[in-house]
Amino acid sequence: MFEIFNTIITNPIINLLALCYHLLASVGIPYAFGFSIILITVVVRLILYPFTTAQIKSAHKMQKVAPHMAAIREKHKGDNKRQQEEIMKLYREHGVNPAAGCLPVIIQMPFLWGLYHVLNLAVNINSAKELVDLNKVLYVDFLKLDKIWDTSFFTLPLGDSPAKLFSTMPLIVLVPILTGVFQFVLSKMMMPEDSLLPVVKKDKKGQDDFQTAFQKQSMFLFPVMIGFFSFTLPLGLSLYWNTFTLFGILQQYLLVGAGAASPYFKKVKLHGRKN
Repeated sequence: MFEIFNTIITNPIINLLALCYHLLASVGIPYAFGFSIILITVVVRLILYPFTTAQIKSAHKMQKVAPHMAAIREKHKGDNKRQQEEIMKLYREHGVNPAAGCLPVIIQMPFLWGLYHVLNLAVNINSAKELVDLNKVLYVDFLKLDKIWDTSFFTLPLGDSPAKLFSTMPLIVLVPILTGVFQFVLSKMMMPEDSLLPVVKKDKKGQDDFQTAFQKQSMFLFPVMIGFFSFTLPLGLSLYWNTFTLFGILQQYLLVGAGAASPYFKKVKLHGRKN
């Protein structure tokens, strides 16, 4: 199973990374390895663009009908059959397919995991044996490396983690902080604006319903987790993740706007798109 995955996904990505590295290095671009990570991440995002676009648009449609769904559930409380009938009718009227966003996610996952796996290997090549193993999966001689690539990027060693560098370079903590901030902005953008939020009744204890509470907690918890991983994993993976996230922010904004992050965009005078 792993051999098939490596043949179809991992090995082509490794070859693409090596190609980017050689092309950038051949024209004298400094920090070729770091820029190769950025370039290959953008290439993979562009390949997945049709699928992520379908996912984003499907999620946005679901957000738009959410207030109507909440009204249906309130109107037909206790009658599950009637609720389902009215909700299915609502889906047909608005052209919504709840399962439409699932397939794009499933298609994306192997590529994203393959990209992560490749970069994790690439930033940790530290011996001649590992270099030989890498060259074995490169398709043509032109792509093979005669020495371990330089993983420094603007003086930052992409093979080391912020946790390892923190004692001698305290400001490196800004990398995981920015990683968490970028992820928070994207998570916020993926949530609907207040005008699209369904009216949620509170229970006797004054607590939000479980789904709303979970969304709110996830919006903060996930960026914190990503920031923590960024602190403990090699900087090369943070470079990949931040490139990936910034591309996602741009795509989300161009397709459906800033969502719940609109106030932040207004403050920097970037919000001018209507949903």
